[in-house]
Amino acid sequence: MPFEREALWERLKEPLDLLVVGGGATGAGLLWAATLRGLRAALVERGDFASGTSSRSTKLLHGGVRYLELAFRRLDRRQFRLVVDALHERQVVLGLAPHLARPLTLLTPLFRPLEIPYYWTGLQLYDLLAGKRRLGGSGYIPPKEVARLFPDLPSTLGGVLYRDGQFEDFRLNLALVRSALQRGAIALNYAEATGFLLKGDHVRGAVVRDRLTGREREVEARAVVNAAGPLADGVRRLLDLHLPPLLTPSSGAHLVLDYSLTVGLLLPRTRDGRVLFLLPWRGKALLGTTDLPASPEACPRPRAEEEAYLLEEIRPLLGDLSGRVLARWAGLRPLVGKGETRLLVRDHLILEERGLYTLVGGKWTTFRLMAEDLLERLRRDLGLLMGPPASAHTPLVGAGPRGEIPEALYQNYGLEAEGVLALGERPLLPGLPHVEGEVLWAVREELAVKPLDVLARRMGLALLDQKAALEALPRVVALMAPVLGWDEGRAKREEEEARAGLPGLC
Repeated sequence: MPFEREALWERLKEPLDLLVVGGGATGAGLLWAATLRGLRAALVERGDFASGTSSRSTKLLHGGVRYLELAFRRLDRRQFRLVVDALHERQVVLGLAPHLARPLTLLTPLFRPLEIPYYWTGLQLYDLLAGKRRLGGSGYIPPKEVARLFPDLPSTLGGVLYRDGQFEDFRLNLALVRSALQRGAIALNYAEATGFLLKGDHVRGAVVRDRLTGREREVEARAVVNAAGPLADGVRRLLDLHLPPLLTPSSGAHLVLDYSLTVGLLLPRTRDGRVLFLLPWRGKALLGTTDLPASPEACPRPRAEEEAYLLEEIRPLLGDLSGRVLARWAGLRPLVGKGETRLLVRDHLILEERGLYTLVGGKWTTFRLMAEDLLERLRRDLGLLMGPPASAHTPLVGAGPRGEIPEALYQNYGLEAEGVLALGERPLLPGLPHVEGEVLWAVREELAVKPLDVLARRMGLALLDQKAALEALPRVVALMAPVLGWDEGRAKREEEEARAGLPGLC
């Protein structure tokens, strides 16, 4: 509610142990882990929570089959360690948020005789590394079974089925923020760090501007962490314009297709050496991803050549799907280092510069490990008193068994779905699994202040079907307006802004 946001803004007057700049997976995970360990922590995000890369992933909780292959091909111990860590964290997240994360079966089709032992052995090793945390064993299936699962595929020599994890990235991001809020943390979207407070030559806080009202506040903190993902170099340059860049961002585009499938498809060879995924997601198919050098920006859009690439790669296998595109979006990977982006290791980096700690790199699956690494660094460097880590076994808000809750609502809200339905069970649009209560819940309970906050990062409709999101937009605005106190002119401006922002989702 607006009053809740106002109260959070006022609480920024309090001296903090930790101020986090950036509200994606890295920042949200850090806020949650820090709060569990007893730190007085706050987070500020210049846009909406997860409005960048963290809502635009391939939505896989995985160790990374491709990273395992690179580890052996390049004898890269860091790639290998990343896979092992991520396989461990996959199981942790499945336990923390069973309403937002679930096992997923994937198929790798085989077309050449030598592929059979190669991919079978690789996926067996993948399971072996997961150990007791594996989600089910991988195994060969014959051509007839492949044809049953994917009747559009050309003739195969069979395939290898294996299991990984899938999750609702934007909802998990929000659950981390809200779980921290419920334990006394502060978190504000549309609040931007515009400069740093210095004590001597060291950072001891930040100037924060409320982008909704224009007001500013000096926020004091013993530790300030830059967790701005692909925009992290821009935050560093608030401290020193001449700092060299840490990141080599790359663009990962995705398409959502009107295509039905029951298991995911992993295609291990594309023209640029990446893997391609076609995954079941909310009754549609999620196709991704690309890997092109990109410039850091808040609202990247998929390029025409990225969409063409994805459709061309899938065409020999499943035919022309260009007429089935329902949504398109892109995220920027905050890759650390220089070189060919597809070969850069997805591990994370902690860098201290004049008291500003930057936490960058990594991947969604390892967000919790990143947070705990950073907190241990702060404990050693600054002597911050904190309790033992608790992030591996503290369930997130909404966690619990599904029971009688409809699946479409459970996968967003978990045990909170009953509260959502109490606000309004009327369908938002005929034929959609979304109800009007979701809009009111997003505003009252989830700090949504703009229509795309609701459509993209609370409900997920704009990520799934952009035409349907446009059709639902007027009703969403009409429901938000009285709660947020918008007059007719403000409501019209908000609707126009959302229409213009939908292609970039912000």
